[in-house]
Formats: sequence, C-alpha cells, structure tokens
Amino acid sequence: MVDERDQSGRNIVNGPDEGPMRALRGDPAGYGELSAQQSAALALSELEATALDASLEDVGPSRSLGTDAWRRFRRNKLAIAGLVIVGMLVALGLIGPFLVQNPSFQTQAVRESPTNQHWFGTDQLGQDEFARVVYGVRLSLYIGFMVTLVETVIGVLVGALSGWFRGWTDTILMRLVDVLLGIPYLVLALALVTAIGRGVTAVVVTLAVTAWLQTARTVRAGFLTVRDLEYVDAARTTGVPTYRIIWRHVLPNVFQPVVVLVAVGIGSAILAEAALSFLGVGPVPPTASLGLMIAGSRDYFTEAPHLLLFPGLAIVALVLGFLLVGDGLRDALDVKDA
Repeated sequence: MVDERDQSGRNIVNGPDEGPMRALRGDPAGYGELSAQQSAALALSELEATALDASLEDVGPSRSLGTDAWRRFRRNKLAIAGLVIVGMLVALGLIGPFLVQNPSFQTQAVRESPTNQHWFGTDQLGQDEFARVVYGVRLSLYIGFMVTLVETVIGVLVGALSGWFRGWTDTILMRLVDVLLGIPYLVLALALVTAIGRGVTAVVVTLAVTAWLQTARTVRAGFLTVRDLEYVDAARTTGVPTYRIIWRHVLPNVFQPVVVLVAVGIGSAILAEAALSFLGVGPVPPTASLGLMIAGSRDYFTEAPHLLLFPGLAIVALVLGFLLVGDGLRDALDVKDA
C-alpha cells in the first residue's frame, strides 16, 4: 500500500482498499460500493450461517413481563419455599375450620399434652389447641389481607394525588405523612384502638390507618419519576383526561414496588395483630386469636410449653412465608436483574 497526496495535501490510499477506505472516511470521491473480492470475503460460509441461525433460535420468542417475572421467581428457592408455606397455611385457614371441632368447646382435660385425640393438646380451659390454632390462622389471614387491602388503597390514593398534582397538595399530604411517621407505630396503634374499642373490626381499621404511610411515599416517588416522561406528555397533549392518564399510563409503571409492599404488608399486619392481642387490645375473648393464645400461656409455660409453642410457630410460619414471597417478588420484578 502506497501513500500519496492529492492537490489539497490529503493522504490517499492506493491499492485494492482505496475505494472502501475513501467511503469510510466520507470522501466525496469514495466509491460507496464493495468490490467482488471484498463482498466474497464478508459472505458467511454455510457452516457459519447454520451456527448463526442456531444462535438466533436460542433467543426464543418474546415473553411478557409477567412470564419473565415468574421465570425469575421460580429460580428463587427461598421464594418458592415461602409460596409453599403461604399456600399450605391459606389452605389450612380455608378448609381447616370444616375439619376441626368448635374452638370454644371445653373438655375436662385441662392443659393436656398432645395426644391422638388432641394433636396440639388442650389449653387452660380444656379447649382443643389444634382447633384454636386453625381458627387463629384463619383470623390472622383475614386481618392481614383486609388491612393490606385498605392501607394499599389509602396509600396509592394519597401517593398518587401528592405525586401528580405536587404543589400545595404534595406539601400538605407529605407533611401529614412525616408527622405520623414521627410517632412510634405501636404507640399510634394503641392510641387508635383505645379510642375505637376492641374487636376484629377495630384492629383492621387501626392497623390500616397506621400502615399506609410507606405505600404513599413509595407511590409518590414513582409518580414524580413517571409524570414527566414523554409518553405521559404525549397523552396529556392529545387531550386524554387526567384520571385516564393516571389509571392507564402512570399507575402500571409504579405497580412493581406496590406488589412487593402488599406481600410484605400482609406479614407485618399479622405480626402487628398478634402484638396488639398479646397486649390485650386486640380481638375480644373467646375469639381464637394467636396473640391471645400466647398471652394466655404465659403463666403455664413451664408445665405446658405446648400452649406457647404451637401458636408461636404458626405466627412465625405466616410472617416468614409472606416475607419470603415479598423478597422473591422484589427480585423477580426488578428488570435490572433480568
């Protein structure tokens, strides 16, 4: 290859690569086409073409977000274990009450150890411990799902209003959230349940009112990120109503962290209900509550440890199962880890 100079003093390249090199340099005098020899050199052999086709087939068909998330979720063994635990406990709560006796029925056997007739033994009143655990699991699941449903609706609504309208709406709502977050959670719950009264409904309202704060802040952060994106501006420019933009275009894009908060929130609500019941401000006896069962076993732990063991294990299994599922959902829905 020989270097020469044209009249303007630029280097030009002579030889078989002269035309392509000029074309790549953007030279007006470039040929713009490859020679037959160069085209043959770039052509794929039959073996290379077959290998390329095979590699493209390995890519497979496109998958939806849900399918891809489920694929990643299944690879998480802890998440699958949590899902199995939750499934078994939900089945126990739904079917178990039809298979066990009345949890309030009292027998003559008081604080009896586990036997073939009473699998978990009996409590200090002679009631079947297994039946009470089954009904306690059902009550805990009911409270957990109801509290999470109510607090999610409140949190999404407050977070959406704050993040979309901003301004004074955002200032007022977020200052309210900051004030409530500054109060210890248990103190706020105790104050509310004392004002409302005891009972299952009071516990649901109390926990829902005090649990929506994190959801609201998470949804607000998502709205602040999404509301100024191009496709939202395009929808606003074409005259799409605000409520439709929020419902169809913004909410689906902030849904991922909300799903994780829902799974974790159920376990947190179950644990909070057990704590309130243990402190004596939850469901009223003789309601079968896991927290009440643990509270009633304090005076008999040394002589009848099964009174604390079985309801305690039920609470641990419930909370652990939902936490594992929530952790798995967080990893599965994180597209950055795909």
